[in-house]
Amino acid sequence: MAKLSAALNQGLDVGLTVSDVREILVQLYAYAGFPRSLNALGELMRVLDSRKQRGIQDALGEAPSRPIPTGDALLAAGTANQTKLAGGPVKGPVFDFAPAIDKYLKTHLFGDIFERDNLDWQSRELATVSMLAALPGAEPQVQAHMRIGMNIGMTADQLRQICQVLADRVDADVARRTREALERQLALMAGH
Repeated sequence: MAKLSAALNQGLDVGLTVSDVREILVQLYAYAGFPRSLNALGELMRVLDSRKQRGIQDALGEAPSRPIPTGDALLAAGTANQTKLAGGPVKGPVFDFAPAIDKYLKTHLFGDIFERDNLDWQSRELATVSMLAALPGAEPQVQAHMRIGMNIGMTADQLRQICQVLADRVDADVARRTREALERQLALMAGH
């Protein structure tokens, strides 16, 4: 939590809004789990309270500009978002084996979360890659999100910058996993 507190302060100091940070921490529950997300949100509240006590007034930021669809409209929106992010329809044996996870990904992650327009998709992918890289064993997902980042306009150089920031500010292993995932993805793309 001490490292998170420092990172939250640094982000707010360079202009992230309360909404930006809160949105990232809410989204990351899908990757890190509810307990970690809830703990991180509690830490954000403590950081904001401490900053306020020191006279720092952080910009609040924006809420989503439109309501999130529900029911069949949510499934349609999530499927469209997932398809755009992935660069094509997402299917495979795991989704055939466990169709519920396919529906949850489409309706909740790519629907409920990615329909929230108060944080752009590139920022969401930056947070996702960083979070997944911090989880040993999630290397295939890091690589998939490297591809997603490129599908939505991030360049290989921008993704390499993520690796460098993770090396400088987080951990050498996290940076290594990120760099290796990027290189695997770039090699795959060069082969096609």
